[in-house]
Amino acid sequence: MTPSFPSDIARQSIHLVASRLASEVAKQSLLGSSQIHLVPGADHTRLFVSNGSRYYKIADTTAAHLQQLIQLGDESAIHRELVAMGLHMPPAIDDTPLQDPPVHALSLAIAQKCNMGCTYCYADQGDFGGPAKNMQLDTAKKSIDLLLNNAEPGRKVQVTFLGGEPLINRPALREATIYAAEAGARKNIPVHFSITTNGTLLKPDDATFFETYGFAVTVSLDGIGVQHDRQRPFKNGAGTYQHIIEKIQPLLRIQQQMQVSARVTVTPGQNDLGDTLLEFVNMGFHSVGFSPLLRAANGRDEMTKEDLKMMLENMIACGLLFEQHVLQGKRFPFLNMINALKEIGKNTHRPYPCGAGAGYMGVSADGGLFACHRFVNEPAGSMGNIYDGVDSTLQNNWLASRHVHQQTPCSSCWAQYLCGGGCHHEVLEKGRHACDYIRGWLHYTLQAHERLSRLAPDWFM
Repeated sequence: MTPSFPSDIARQSIHLVASRLASEVAKQSLLGSSQIHLVPGADHTRLFVSNGSRYYKIADTTAAHLQQLIQLGDESAIHRELVAMGLHMPPAIDDTPLQDPPVHALSLAIAQKCNMGCTYCYADQGDFGGPAKNMQLDTAKKSIDLLLNNAEPGRKVQVTFLGGEPLINRPALREATIYAAEAGARKNIPVHFSITTNGTLLKPDDATFFETYGFAVTVSLDGIGVQHDRQRPFKNGAGTYQHIIEKIQPLLRIQQQMQVSARVTVTPGQNDLGDTLLEFVNMGFHSVGFSPLLRAANGRDEMTKEDLKMMLENMIACGLLFEQHVLQGKRFPFLNMINALKEIGKNTHRPYPCGAGAGYMGVSADGGLFACHRFVNEPAGSMGNIYDGVDSTLQNNWLASRHVHQQTPCSSCWAQYLCGGGCHHEVLEKGRHACDYIRGWLHYTLQAHERLSRLAPDWFM
């Protein structure tokens, strides 16, 4: 069933509800301890227990008592109450960092150059602060060899192509894909592929190639029309939106094994996320996701705490659209919401926000290994190189220092194991000014999880 655009009246209603909810969520999400958080629901309050990311329905009297303890900041009394309720358990996560984890995913900076002049590019207009260059095919193959040599038969691995703009180096990208697929097949190691592209250089036969190898294709689209053009022009200043929309049509038409997603970077003043979401969903994207701009190489267009308050309201409006469509039995691929509900549903508790520097690393055009694609050519994220392999000292020191228990103020936050401490690159460069936004979004999605579990339980099956 096709997602539908709400009427103007319905849209105004959604925004009014989102505005009210955002105000409530902002207040409620701040209240909590390092051990628990209370989430009001339609029938009963839910208790979120940080240790193990567990979620329970509790009586109103219990909720009122726990609320008092939270306001008093009495962590010892909260601990005793969890013991009395039978909810205490040994720590699901202790202070021990990961040690020498095997790498199962690599992103290749197949082209450290770009044909666009995005206003906020973390990669310094695609060249990562150095001379523009392409990755040589031998370097790509050596990277793939490193990945496959570390993998056990039967366990899948991931190869991602990034830039700059990776399609500038299309021949090496395609040859590396074929090489990885054939080498993986010989070793009985399934290789999954993905690419993040600005979409301007796509050719019709790219669609066939990506479909053949089952690529997850992410297209960067920062809004509709003028909004996108303002943030993501060509280097000469010309707009790119309409050009990209035409180029992606062959991919959207034939995607089956291939999945084509839109990624929207949100900057200040971008207050039409619901319209953008509906436009891209109806355009045929497999999923649509939003990410706030917290760090730009030039400091331009970064989101402040006030901007993030407005973004939270917009995200809740998008979440309400998601809930509305789910209740109507319609697929609605709002990626942020889907991912949050899945994490809550499987009681995700993690000591790191992602696999950076652990199971996932980025490879520079010259073959350097870095904690992720955002750290390419930055000493802070250096992890060795593809010729000598992962430097275990650098990797283990990184994992010890980036563990959530080593982060401030994470150790006092109820969401620490759902969040994991936030993007390493953004935190190291800009600090943690997005914590209220993250807590607010998680609080809202915890409430949505309760609603949908009651009203649309089949969605979770």
